[in-house]
Amino acid sequence: MSKFYRCAPAALAGLILSALPLSAAAQPVPAPGGTLVIIPAFGEVRQANDEAHLTLAVEEQDKDKGAAASRVNLKMKQGAEIVRREDPQAQLRTRGYYTYAVYADETVPKPQRTRQVIAWRIGQYLDVTTTNLTGLPHLVAAVQRTLTVNGLNFGLSEAAAKRTDERRIASTYQNLSERIASVARAMGRKSTDSSIDTIDFEGTGAYAQAPEQGFAKATMRANAMADTAPVEEPSFEPGETTLQMRLVGRVRFK
Repeated sequence: MSKFYRCAPAALAGLILSALPLSAAAQPVPAPGGTLVIIPAFGEVRQANDEAHLTLAVEEQDKDKGAAASRVNLKMKQGAEIVRREDPQAQLRTRGYYTYAVYADETVPKPQRTRQVIAWRIGQYLDVTTTNLTGLPHLVAAVQRTLTVNGLNFGLSEAAAKRTDERRIASTYQNLSERIASVARAMGRKSTDSSIDTIDFEGTGAYAQAPEQGFAKATMRANAMADTAPVEEPSFEPGETTLQMRLVGRVRFK
């Protein structure tokens, strides 16, 4: 009777591979030809600001909490009406209604003693967004008789930001093309010998500012309380916004 021998799977696989011709053995995959170059590119565009973000405020203090709240509510209503009258297209948003107790000053706090409330301080904020920069000085002068200007920032409207972003992308890609040509000349190659393998848009520094992304550094502060005297129109310079972009291109030369 013939004798049969059992082989382990690993040993059997080795016998099969050893029996294959050399031409069937695994060959290393050749690496793609040419030279791979990593090239960074930069783009920068500037756009005149066309939108203002104005913050108005009102604050009242009184021993009677109800009286202080009533004056705040009335002045905020009057201020909003002034803004709507001066700039019907402006966007308004109220926020930050607050009420704080004002306590009597004590040089040495006494333990286990309730602090005496001598008054109440109540206030509220009104945010105004407008693209009517020409009429902005007149609007501010009119509303300052009722509300206080707490802050003013200039930036780009949504439409202007979109147009500027398209220019920024085009500028950055143009810079990449120019750098590819410069690298090709340095390597003694032609630009036609190159092909872009990958473009990595890494992000922009102008939009790192949240929530006031892309806004110019133009801020006005006025903390004095509003009065009934006429207010001269202020002067504003909206300035411009600079947007930047950086990308990295993987370029292969033949």
